[in-house]
Amino acid sequence: MRYVYPCVLNPEEEGGFYVVFPDVPGALTCGDDRAESLELAEDALTIMLSTYVYMDEDIPVPSPAADGQELVAVPPIPAAKLALYTAMREQGITAAALAERLGIDDSTVAKLLDPDRYSHISTITKALKAVGRRLVVEDRAA
Repeated sequence: MRYVYPCVLNPEEEGGFYVVFPDVPGALTCGDDRAESLELAEDALTIMLSTYVYMDEDIPVPSPAADGQELVAVPPIPAAKLALYTAMREQGITAAALAERLGIDDSTVAKLLDPDRYSHISTITKALKAVGRRLVVEDRAA
């Protein structure tokens, strides 16, 4: 899945923008201008998607952007962790089972799945491979 979500920038009467994500209720923020609003939107999106992991819920699937919506991407490391979490949920793989596949302990897997903890991308890609997934990175014009 591509972790790129559409958002709506609503102009505020006093200036700035209020940002909402139709696919991710609770991912809300605001900024003084368009650039700041989109920068803060990335943080709000990542934090709310992390909440889905902590609550042991499915990660919402992003819809295509509609007219007037902006796309916001989840940063690479959290996106990779979300991909791992999603693959494990879809396949019914427990943290203990992944730990066994990788030859590591359960607490290391817990850190690997925690969106707020740093993990090296090579460790995440190894874990993704262990659940039959691979990471694909793309770039776009800013």
